[in-house]
Amino acid sequence: MNNLNNLGKYFIVFALFTQLLFAVSNKYYQDKFDTTKKLYLGAVMSNNKTKEINYLKKLINYGDKLHMDTIKYKRELNRLDNTLIVSRPINTKFTLKPKINYNIKSIKQIKNTIVVEFKNKVNKSDIKFSENRTNGYSYDYFHLKGNFKDAKPTKLKMEGVYNIKVTQQKKSVLLIALKNKMNLKTIYIINNNKIIIKVLKENTSKNLKNLFPKKLAITKQEVKVIPNSIIYPSKKTIVIDAGHGGKDAGAVGKNKAYEKNIVLNICKNLAKELRNNGFEVYLTRSNDKYVKLSRRTHLANRKKADMFISIHANAARKSRAKEAHGVETYFLSPARSARAKRVAALENKGDMGKMGYSSKNSLLTILNQGKITASNKMSIDIQKNMLHNLRKKYGKKAIRDGGVREGPFWVLVGAQMPSVLVEVGYISHPTEGRRINTKTYQKLVAHGIANGIKSYFIKN
Repeated sequence: MNNLNNLGKYFIVFALFTQLLFAVSNKYYQDKFDTTKKLYLGAVMSNNKTKEINYLKKLINYGDKLHMDTIKYKRELNRLDNTLIVSRPINTKFTLKPKINYNIKSIKQIKNTIVVEFKNKVNKSDIKFSENRTNGYSYDYFHLKGNFKDAKPTKLKMEGVYNIKVTQQKKSVLLIALKNKMNLKTIYIINNNKIIIKVLKENTSKNLKNLFPKKLAITKQEVKVIPNSIIYPSKKTIVIDAGHGGKDAGAVGKNKAYEKNIVLNICKNLAKELRNNGFEVYLTRSNDKYVKLSRRTHLANRKKADMFISIHANAARKSRAKEAHGVETYFLSPARSARAKRVAALENKGDMGKMGYSSKNSLLTILNQGKITASNKMSIDIQKNMLHNLRKKYGKKAIRDGGVREGPFWVLVGAQMPSVLVEVGYISHPTEGRRINTKTYQKLVAHGIANGIKSYFIKN
């Protein structure tokens, strides 16, 4: 009898212990649930979707352990990441099933225009443009935020374009890639729920009405992003610096061809073209006068310019005069190559007094770290378009690609915006030196630089 009484006591103790464990466990998950709920509400207030999703998953986990109805959290989770769908089976258990959100309705081609229509309104953040050249082909890449159900079967063909590929890279990124032997002139606009990509032909009219097929019904007010000098959403300010001037003649070629005069003519041509395309332009000098470097960049900073560009002509020593030729574009950074140092030394002569080379490099690093990347991108666009424009007239072999380089050019140091220095050719070369002293060459260079500037602002 005593044994039975003892056994009954053990059962009672065990039951009480189990209830205690259950209560402790419930208290633990309840506290976790309450704390997470506060954190979730904080994430909602701060509009941090990543944290919202994280806390919702925890709320569902803790709620299930507490045997709570967590359907509202599951629905909210589904709404946020668009990859889950909540359903309620007969047994009242809640499951999450995958779902693909196809937010692109259609992709159509009208002549040399591609129209991507979305189910939702789109903006600038929904498209990223990049370009590349490899194995003799130029590629224009348009990465669109969206998922298109018929991406794989969609085949596009366009006159003058070697190949167009439509690929669903990820569930949230659609790629439209244009491939061609020659570099394509492409533009895009954002129009309500459409992204419109157009391949331009040479001498395309600047009249907006003639730019797109009538059935697209594009109005001037609807155009948000559009490159290649047609229209811009906001006016950009450019300061153009003609190197040297006055008592500083710069490099001297045959028949007293002075660098200061050549670059001034190019700068005037460049300023005229940019103004015709809606840019606000200022010249550091408009005649043959000497301007201190500090005053050149001071003008750019005072005008709150979006870009500072300094134009120069290159020169080589007599032993290399017959072989050194081509165009080059530099952005401000401590020079890493011997050639960059040589060119910089030529252009910087007398500008920085007795400052040592290591001190100059340290100064460059401190003052310009933030704008180096932007200046590098801008240099690439200017160099590419300058080459393209000159080679159409003189041929590929005649115009050498000197490349985009880093160099410590002190005329760029004080500028508080992306800035580059362009070497438009070698005044010391027998053929190129004579060529760059002509109006034809100077206008072609200016047009190429202008196209590079427009291309940079569209991509960035």
